[in-house]
Amino acid sequence: MYGRKGYQLVKDFASGEKGHLKPFNSKLFDETIEECDQNHHLIQSLIRKMQQEGLDVQNNRNADHYGALIHHLSLIRNKRCLMAYVYNRVEIVRDLAWRVGLELLDLPSEIQEKLTTLEKEYFKNHSVAIKSYMGKVGMELNVDMVPPKDPYIKVRIVDDIDEGIVMGDKTTNFARHSMHFLKRTDAEPYIARGQMEELTG
Repeated sequence: MYGRKGYQLVKDFASGEKGHLKPFNSKLFDETIEECDQNHHLIQSLIRKMQQEGLDVQNNRNADHYGALIHHLSLIRNKRCLMAYVYNRVEIVRDLAWRVGLELLDLPSEIQEKLTTLEKEYFKNHSVAIKSYMGKVGMELNVDMVPPKDPYIKVRIVDDIDEGIVMGDKTTNFARHSMHFLKRTDAEPYIARGQMEELTG
């Protein structure tokens, strides 16, 4: 009551590592909605009580008025916390499309497990919009998020990658822990997924 569930929900989101998703806390989310319903019913009950007593709901300033005001403010606080929780998760989902890739299957399984069905649907729709725009302007906008100093980079394979991947104009086999000199645009999707790491220096 009094906005505590919404506070706990936002606190739960904030306790995660910045830019990383935690599993959707549906239990606390539902409890916050339930608390909103309780606040709403109590507001209605107090207003009805004042009306039955023949009091002017707009101008009366008794205990029932302030009780209804407290429940109204608690309801607004919880609604804002619910929206903040959803919005901040969506921002991370949107960012994943730019950093990791535009296909849901590009996302590591541990990230996919943390997404709700609606968040997966949002990711797909957002990716379709980005692809459509990139097709119209004729540019790959999700590569080179930081302007490169060199179009080629040295990478080390840190995770298993399917054999026979076509990179640029040649087929390359990637053995784990092997090192390669690749085009940055070819390597970036694999770096984002944690399958390669860029070697510097």
